[in-house]
Amino acid sequence: MGDCFRPGGHWLEFRPDGIYQHARTPSEELLMPWARIMLGIGFSLGAKSPQRGSVSPVGVIGGLPGPWRGVGRGYLHMTLRHPYEDWLASFDRHPRWYPMTELAQFEALLVHTGAAKELHRLGDADWLGHAVGRLKRRHPRTVRALRKVMSELLEQTET
Repeated sequence: MGDCFRPGGHWLEFRPDGIYQHARTPSEELLMPWARIMLGIGFSLGAKSPQRGSVSPVGVIGGLPGPWRGVGRGYLHMTLRHPYEDWLASFDRHPRWYPMTELAQFEALLVHTGAAKELHRLGDADWLGHAVGRLKRRHPRTVRALRKVMSELLEQTET
């Protein structure tokens, strides 16, 4: 997640063993094991804590053409165990513009996977590719449709 091509940038990688945060220097890099994440993963774009929803005004304009393209950061919000702490994993904004529908689908993927206690699936490239492909094909635009697609994906995981 994020702009992995930006020199000295921050970006996140979902791995089988956890979320790896790439940073400017190796000493700043960090691997957070899936087992430490307690309550799921929240998402925000453009501000650490937007007033409404998960995307701030900077998050919206950061994807538009012009001087704002790629400006800003995104954040994954987590509560961790052993020791208990809040973790804010930041990543640099990718210059591609993401429609609000795609951002909502990404957030639903994080929320529903966390609620099902299946966050480790995000580190499984095959499962994640299947999930993203299903979301892209079905293109759910309502909360109900998103919930249905996510429950189908997670039911397939159980079998």
